[in-house]
Amino acid sequence: QVQLVESGGGLVQPGGSLRLSCAASGIIFSAFAVGWYRQAPGQQRELVGLVSSNMRTNYAESVKGRFTVSRDNAKNTVYLEMNSLKPDDTAVYYCNVGGPGSPHWGQGTQVTISS
Repeated sequence: QVQLVESGGGLVQPGGSLRLSCAASGIIFSAFAVGWYRQAPGQQRELVGLVSSNMRTNYAESVKGRFTVSRDNAKNTVYLEMNSLKPDDTAVYYCNVGGPGSPHWGQGTQVTISS
């Protein structure tokens, strides 16, 4: 049984930083691409950033230079470091293992950027 447990969301002022973590169990974590998606109210879920099994990264244009996705295969954990946060980054953030067609998603964590 695959479980993905997210942590690190919250309320931050514009320009601030947050770090999200997602710990996986029940899956051969190192074999899969892992990443983060987000969904704002009334919007479709979109890719934020992902890191492949061979450590290649891919980011949405809107977060390039501000967000960094990384993975620690020894801890079965994927991270999302978010800097220079903007109100448009407000969304529920979901971690994913195996790509958007995979059934393996975290429960979501709310990130709110507001003054």
